[in-house]
Amino acid sequence: MIVPLVSVFMKSYNHERFISEAIESVLRQDFEDLELIIVDDASTDASRQIIERYAKQDSRIRAIFHKCNLGITRVVNDGIEAARGRFIAQIDSDDIWERNKLRKQLAVLENNEDLIVWSEGELIDEAGRLMGKTFSQFAGSERKKKSGDIFQALIEAPFIFGASLLYKRENIGDLRYDERLSYLNDYKFVLELASNYQFCYIDEPLARYRMHGKNTLASRGPEAAKRHRRAYAEEICVRQEALRNFDTRVLNETKAHIYANDGICYRRLGENRQALSSYLQAIKCNRRSWSNLAYSAHVLELMAENLLGMRIFLEKS
Repeated sequence: MIVPLVSVFMKSYNHERFISEAIESVLRQDFEDLELIIVDDASTDASRQIIERYAKQDSRIRAIFHKCNLGITRVVNDGIEAARGRFIAQIDSDDIWERNKLRKQLAVLENNEDLIVWSEGELIDEAGRLMGKTFSQFAGSERKKKSGDIFQALIEAPFIFGASLLYKRENIGDLRYDERLSYLNDYKFVLELASNYQFCYIDEPLARYRMHGKNTLASRGPEAAKRHRRAYAEEICVRQEALRNFDTRVLNETKAHIYANDGICYRRLGENRQALSSYLQAIKCNRRSWSNLAYSAHVLELMAENLLGMRIFLEKS
């Protein structure tokens, strides 16, 4: 059995409009020593037929088809388990790689193969047109630390572009996506990587992130609102679990940012008491920070809202 240098796994579910372009962006890399593992989570559209057609044309493709829908976490874990290469990369079936993506990242790993390499990305619409926005701008992470020890920056909030990641298979050991999570499992995964390894960021868009109606982050409507609420709740859980596990490593300033971000999530969930508690905890963690002015403003706003709500309640009683 010939073992490829890089295993690429692709998550697939009902992306018949986009998956051909995603597959071709991997197969057309200017680096050929790879395998493409496509894990389809029981798609109900023509995704399976498209995957099977490409698999017949290129022996580097290995397809795994779930008999029933098991969710994104199981899809990723099956992809990791199936990987045979020295390095692992990942891509969603609606995203696209630039032709030189792997070659540029592998050049970085020649000096230190224990690095977690990732890159900037560009946003595209359903038709593949550039939207004039980078992934960092979308994630609000232009000023975040992105190379070296990024644990302190990453524990505050997620900002890694998953479709750009490349890492050594041996280094993840038994680490897999947490099956208790539905949406923030990728955040927990990279956060645990950041607790052990240095990252290297390439400030060049080597992949493209597609925004469309079925995209979790871009979708709208009642069902999407439920998903967003679940994502906010999971984001809080991931941060708080990491804070418990790595408490002694986390700086007080970072803790303050964590609690403040939790406050934002709680407010979006409509849990104002928890939000107020989080902002007060942020102030307590770093009493001398100028950021406390902003946190105090949130506290006053929440207190005013609570007083107004109590007044309306009493007037209706």
